[in-house]
Amino acid sequence: MENIREILNKLLEKKCSIEEAEKLLKANIIEEVGDLAKLDIFRKLRTGIVEVIYAANKSPEILIEIIKSFLEKSKFAIVSRYQDEQLNLIKKTFSHDKNFIIEVNSLAKTIIIKATQFDFEKKGGIIGIITAGSSDIHVAEEAKVIAQSMGCQVLTSYDLGIAGIHRLFQPLSEMIKKGVKVLIVCAGMEGTLPGVVAALVDIPVIGVPVSSGYGLGEKGIGALTTMLQSCSPGLLVVNIDNGFGAGASAALIANKIAN
Repeated sequence: MENIREILNKLLEKKCSIEEAEKLLKANIIEEVGDLAKLDIFRKLRTGIVEVIYAANKSPEILIEIIKSFLEKSKFAIVSRYQDEQLNLIKKTFSHDKNFIIEVNSLAKTIIIKATQFDFEKKGGIIGIITAGSSDIHVAEEAKVIAQSMGCQVLTSYDLGIAGIHRLFQPLSEMIKKGVKVLIVCAGMEGTLPGVVAALVDIPVIGVPVSSGYGLGEKGIGALTTMLQSCSPGLLVVNIDNGFGAGASAALIANKIAN
């Protein structure tokens, strides 16, 4: 954003032409990290969704170079699905640098590295996240990290599955009282809970099938099928274990309502 402001200030001060400013802005849309990756630095500006570095299958060294480019341009970097070797190198690289803060969510397998003075802008959206079981929490936490980085307030309540359906009603009621505008419901096994929740509320519900099932509907297939076949209107479904997609979509909706 600082680069954009600098370019616009140059234009206002007549230090460059409109054509030159246009070229500079276009050049900043894609930032290259050597020949390793092309980073969509301004995705958040364009779509409202933060750019996240997917760590799986990346070498720790390449990951560090990508993180450095994000920090230079955006003052923060979000890493998802990290491995221990990658985490160790990130800590070794940044933990002794007073200019940066490292926030690790071991449940979500996400890392946020950000400038010391940087904070994500609050957008006013409020979302709730519910899980059916404790095996679903890692996906819920990924959704939470993404929604918070997009400026949302996030309320959570975990382990409310239909095997003990009585546990659902009070936490759900409290979320509605506190003004949540979207609910994310994560469930594995047969994946019934999102449909139940959608039948009880008048706000959008995003169902996230989790790969905690086994047998015929293993690896989340049973949960995904149940959610897609649900009779409850107002239920939307993302892919298996897609906490990122659920968090981003919920935040977009909630922030639009808040504004």
